[in-house]
Amino acid sequence: MQTIKTDGLDILCWAMNPEEGAIEQAKNIAALPFAHNHIALMPDTHQGFGMPIGGVLAAVGHIIPNAVGVDIGCGMIATKTSLTEIDTAVLKNVLGGIRKSIPLGFNHRKEALDIEPVPKNAPIVADQHKKARFQVGTLGGGNHFIEFQRGSDGHIWFMVHSGSRNLGKQVCDHYNRLAKEQSKDIPKNWDLAYLKADSVTGQQYIIEMEYCLRFAKRNRDVMSQIISDILQNETGAKVIDSVNIHHNYANLEHHFGKDVWVHRKGATSAKAGQTGIIPGSQGTKSYIIKGKGNPLSFESCSHGAGRVMGRKQAERTLNLQEEIEKLDKLGILHGIRGIKDLDEAASAYKNIDVVMQEQQDLADIAIELMPLGVIKG
Repeated sequence: MQTIKTDGLDILCWAMNPEEGAIEQAKNIAALPFAHNHIALMPDTHQGFGMPIGGVLAAVGHIIPNAVGVDIGCGMIATKTSLTEIDTAVLKNVLGGIRKSIPLGFNHRKEALDIEPVPKNAPIVADQHKKARFQVGTLGGGNHFIEFQRGSDGHIWFMVHSGSRNLGKQVCDHYNRLAKEQSKDIPKNWDLAYLKADSVTGQQYIIEMEYCLRFAKRNRDVMSQIISDILQNETGAKVIDSVNIHHNYANLEHHFGKDVWVHRKGATSAKAGQTGIIPGSQGTKSYIIKGKGNPLSFESCSHGAGRVMGRKQAERTLNLQEEIEKLDKLGILHGIRGIKDLDEAASAYKNIDVVMQEQQDLADIAIELMPLGVIKG
């Protein structure tokens, strides 16, 4: 970890070669009058919108919609199965069944599924609730994925990365617009408009954000059950255990003597002994971890490997055939077919081994997971 001095709070950075854009954004956050103690950047940090991905902000009495992000509650579920081996042909059948059963990208369900009723004082959830019932149990696009893995514990696992779909975006966009009207003292180009947590609007955002967290968890649970059913039909395998966490949220916690709203954008909670998930890319290991509860990171760790290049840059610069050959040599079933798929190629991401080495004081590795087959959103 390195300390970066600013005119405001210090930035504690676990990335040894952080992206310049991420540092500039972190300096903006460090200058906020309600930021508490210091800013933490995880080893997977890179530039985001307003708040750097892999950033952790503790705020006293204030909450920032853009420091949570548009995909509120985006996160991971990792499921351990009773299988110890899976044949490639069987895995192909399973992946084919998943593609038929779980809508990908912008696709929604044809029939609605049950979700939690609308809470009080949640106008955006109320407006989007009917549509959201057709989006639960869908993967989405971008870096969302379903992956089967071989664990160092001798078991076959599968992992799902997804969030709150359009619901989270609608909530973030609405409250960010309101925040801009209420925080004129913050430069517009910082994209860090805030709400007072105890204000009527702030309380509404918290209610709607927390609903999105539960919706995102339900979304992953539904997909995990569908995958489990397909796997059981093909192999007879049963689920042994699973862990479901999110990495885009704000939570009221106590750190360095104060109750603060800890914003984790592309970062996960890593309290002492807490089980977590750190995915790599589709060509590298992922990890089940145990948190160390490091107070300097606000008890947080990275949410993945982190991007080393933007999506368009990856499409422009990476060699399609080389990326396909990398995965083929590892025997990974993947979906890289054309130039547009290069935005999620393994080379578009940081070296996960370096990321894990840089956060040895934040989390211990419990299980290593090697990819066997991947579906990208």
